[in-house]
Amino acid sequence: MDILTITLLTFVASLVGTVSGFGISTILVSTLVLALPLSTTLLLVAVIHLCNDVWKMTLFQSGANWKIILSFGVPGIFSSFVGAAIFLNLPTPLLVRTLGMFLAAYALFLFVKPSFRVSATIGSAMAGGAVSGFLAGLIGISGGLRAAFLSAFNLPKAVYLFTAGAIAFGIDITRIGTYLAGNIRIEQPLLAGLLLFIPSSFIGARLGEKIVTKIPQTHFRFVIAGFLLLVAIKLVIWPQ
Repeated sequence: MDILTITLLTFVASLVGTVSGFGISTILVSTLVLALPLSTTLLLVAVIHLCNDVWKMTLFQSGANWKIILSFGVPGIFSSFVGAAIFLNLPTPLLVRTLGMFLAAYALFLFVKPSFRVSATIGSAMAGGAVSGFLAGLIGISGGLRAAFLSAFNLPKAVYLFTAGAIAFGIDITRIGTYLAGNIRIEQPLLAGLLLFIPSSFIGARLGEKIVTKIPQTHFRFVIAGFLLLVAIKLVIWPQ
């Protein structure tokens, strides 16, 4: 998979992810893992996702709910380390199949319960942080689950975006550090490609923000759910 292809994919993932409500990592991980080693995919996407976290906190720094950030983020940071540490010590085919089964379950759940919401309690925030952090470290995907928990609190847009960015930032920093400590690296030319991937994801997000109110969100959610289900079947049956 060449640099220009990944750049375009990053743009599309950021655009569709913004409009549909899915995180950029959900689409990028499930696609790049078809062509790149899982370890490289997780680290590369984590770096791109980390930059998105910084942009959210910079653009919406006037809004923050520190009670939710701490109750969600602290368990998320710890469980992210645990998930990433487990990732470093499990056979790759098993991890790829785990990713496939998670994507399949997630996609099917979206078809059945597209408007799923959890109770708005601190306990729910802590549980959501722990589970989403663990999944982020283990398989690189947790944005949909984190959004499901955060949306229950009905936060204003600016507060929601900063809060989500701050939580994801702590989780991403933790798992990136754990991956690097486990000798996972982004080799050339992918490392140089970040100079294109990161701006591409930002442009996609900005464009997605402009059109999000013009396209029915449920249509995109079902399209992405179907896409994830097809990829999941491939990963479960053919993990290499």
